[in-house]
Amino acid sequence: MHIRKIGILTRTYRHANRYRQVLTVLVRHGFGDLVERLHVGEFIEIGMKLFPRVRPGYIERLSRVERVRMALEKLGPTFVKLGQILSTRPDLVSADLIRELSKLQDKVPPFPYQQVEKIIAAELGRPVSAIFSEIDEQPLAAASIGQVHRARLSNGDDVIVKVQRPSVRSSVEIDLEILLHLAMLIEKHVEEIAWYRPTKIVEEFARTIEKEMDYTRELANAERFARLFMADPTIYVPRVYREFSTERVLVMECIDGVKVSRIDELEAKGYDRKLIASRGAEVILDQVFEHGFFHADPHPGNIFILPGNILCFLDFGMMGAIDRNSKEDLGDMLYALVNRDEAKAVKALLKVVESDREPDRPVLEADVANFMELYLYRPLKEIRFEQLLEQLLDLVARHRLRLSFDRFLMLKALAVMEGVGLMLDPDLDMAEKAAPYIRKLMKQRYDPRRVINDFFLSAADFLKLVKIFPGEFQEILKQIKLGQLKFGFEHRGLDRFISEMDRSSNRISVALLISSLIIGSSLIIQVNIGPQFMGLSLLGIIGFLIAALFGLWLIISIVRSGRL
Repeated sequence: MHIRKIGILTRTYRHANRYRQVLTVLVRHGFGDLVERLHVGEFIEIGMKLFPRVRPGYIERLSRVERVRMALEKLGPTFVKLGQILSTRPDLVSADLIRELSKLQDKVPPFPYQQVEKIIAAELGRPVSAIFSEIDEQPLAAASIGQVHRARLSNGDDVIVKVQRPSVRSSVEIDLEILLHLAMLIEKHVEEIAWYRPTKIVEEFARTIEKEMDYTRELANAERFARLFMADPTIYVPRVYREFSTERVLVMECIDGVKVSRIDELEAKGYDRKLIASRGAEVILDQVFEHGFFHADPHPGNIFILPGNILCFLDFGMMGAIDRNSKEDLGDMLYALVNRDEAKAVKALLKVVESDREPDRPVLEADVANFMELYLYRPLKEIRFEQLLEQLLDLVARHRLRLSFDRFLMLKALAVMEGVGLMLDPDLDMAEKAAPYIRKLMKQRYDPRRVINDFFLSAADFLKLVKIFPGEFQEILKQIKLGQLKFGFEHRGLDRFISEMDRSSNRISVALLISSLIIGSSLIIQVNIGPQFMGLSLLGIIGFLIAALFGLWLIISIVRSGRL
């Protein structure tokens, strides 16, 4: 989704009210100091001094991350979705904020059924009655982007229909443009937060929510997932109806099963809890280590149990994909855990994280060693993926490192599925079940056919480089000879300095202009040039008034900046 920068016209007519709402909520939740540091009044004239500074007393007792979560909930669907997406992005936000944002609930009032009918008819080109023999006007669920209705197709198939909210795209775009403007101001004025690269966070959010607002992506994910497990009788994937689905409408088979979290109902129907837990663990390990394509949100609400202890996954909006290197890096770390090899564990963990700068390696290695000691001497069944993930996030946050998005989703999917399994079978040993997959992964790395294939691929790349190098080198020499070789330099950290220099020079210019007006007006009054007013030169009086207005504006600008 393309985000436009806020300009003079858009900020006046399209954004002013919403911008005021956003800033008011931030102030009420204890972020008034941040709002003041952004100097937002220089760009959006919306009466900053009218913001209510009083906030509920209990807000003072909450932590900063708790207030962030509450502010996002208050700001509505787009901001709630932002928080939910950020809760899966350890490469963008801190570990404690991730834990708090994971509590966000995407609950909004449903929109009227009449609008549902209009959207379906507009998207599919025919009235609802021509597609469905019946459709429930009351939604099963409503979220920030869309809502779900139960229906029956004309051929008798029971389905669910997901319909996107009307005008959701335009409201999301306005919020994104405001978010981008705030992010740019944060990077300019708030150095301690600028490190988190807020503009990149907004851009990543825009890309992610654009995918979520295109239901054809979820349809493609469901079809791909179904193909991967077509031959597995223990897994069932609901059918999607491509002929009745568009970017804003998704029609999928309705599943009447038992939610995996309803333990009493599972036992009443005679389902085998231990078998279900074991199958759940194996299927997520299959997804991650065999296919490299996995359900990234396998929480209990997205897993139903069908007769025969068959697992049925729902909601394919959030899927993860990892390459061979990511699987092997994680495999190395888990292999070291399983085999209690501290040296290899340190080396493997350092490969899993990323950084824009070189960390303090001795301190990092010491912390990694302490981290691994928590697991090296425990029984395998006591190793929990959820605890491992939380402690890993704390570790990388302390050293300003990052766990990449795909690797975090992989670990989180394993942790969530482990939690589901433990709910069904407290004796489930996820690490024990992971061990064969990891050993297989290690064995594949040294498979002679793969080694030979990798060798020939590397050789082909090297030969390509050798082939193009003479021509590229000759071009460089030619540019040097003609004096056309250019070097680019990137100046970092100078934007704020340049902005302050511009601001200072502008104030000096205005001050000089005021001085000139005062001197010129004094001379005019002294020699009585032009028309008179109460015995004084009218031109001189006008000059003094203009100088006074400029002086007043300059004083107000300096006072508002907070730097006298």
